[in-house]
Amino acid sequence: MKYVKFGRTGMDVSALCLGCMTYGTPDRGQHAWTLDEETSRPFIKQAVDLGFNFFDAANSYSDGTTEEILGRAIKDLGLRRDEIVVTSKLSNPVRKGPNGAGLSRKAVFGEIDLTLKRLGTDYVDLYQIHRADSTTPIEETLEALNDIVRAGKVRYIGASNIFTWQFVQMIYTSRANGWASFVSMQNHLNLLAREEEYEMLPFCRDQGIAVIPYSPLARGRLTRDWDESSERQEADGAAMKRYDNRIDAKRQIIERVAAIAKARGVPRAQVAMAWVIQKPGITSPIVGASKPHHLPDAIAALSLNLTAEEIALLEEPYAPKLVPVFR
Repeated sequence: MKYVKFGRTGMDVSALCLGCMTYGTPDRGQHAWTLDEETSRPFIKQAVDLGFNFFDAANSYSDGTTEEILGRAIKDLGLRRDEIVVTSKLSNPVRKGPNGAGLSRKAVFGEIDLTLKRLGTDYVDLYQIHRADSTTPIEETLEALNDIVRAGKVRYIGASNIFTWQFVQMIYTSRANGWASFVSMQNHLNLLAREEEYEMLPFCRDQGIAVIPYSPLARGRLTRDWDESSERQEADGAAMKRYDNRIDAKRQIIERVAAIAKARGVPRAQVAMAWVIQKPGITSPIVGASKPHHLPDAIAALSLNLTAEEIALLEEPYAPKLVPVFR
């Protein structure tokens, strides 16, 4: 495993992050395809044995059980808290009724305490806003995030799934007020979804902001033929719809991933992951694991250097999609 600085911070993280959304109680929350605790533990241990020190979760994953599973694994595996980096997020709905979602001061203060309780820790290393909240003034959110940093409950703050103009606005506001500012962006990036290349990636490179993209394999779409499916794809149809446009272009990209993988004698996952890793400014892609070969393939991709010709071949068919005004 390789280790890198987290943007302009002094924190060291593994060059790959274990995404823990795959682990959770299947009958709680919205993800029936998750692996329960007994099935999940070997994958978390495998990640640790392979050198992962970076783990990503969220309060909304599987009704909070993802955080519980990760927290117990950290304790049972005897991991030193000062050597690992644990993240969580807030904003997405966690319960019905008033104050069950969003980025109000009430939500920030309440959800960080619940997250810490589920993880069984005194602090999280990175706390991220999962989505923007158009119903709460950004000053309220940013001051509340600053306060939990000053209280020692959070080491750094980051953002996910927001537009570049929103990110710039929030960073400027934090800096103008002397508040803790975002040090990272967790965004959607893979060979089938490249809209973040327009503005977000250049901005993050310019500002030294860490980039930790999720779904580097397009939820497995890049690892199999276009017409093939998977259990998760069948159960997670709403999330997979993001790839069901510009189909001809996406089919070509998948075919080219397969061709390069065959010529290189490596699994397709390594080619698709290597493309993300080699993007300028990428810090640590978030990878999921539900089969024993997933993590070794991801680590092998760190050493798979695609040529300029191969990258051009993979990128050439891409057809940009229309980005909505609001998310």
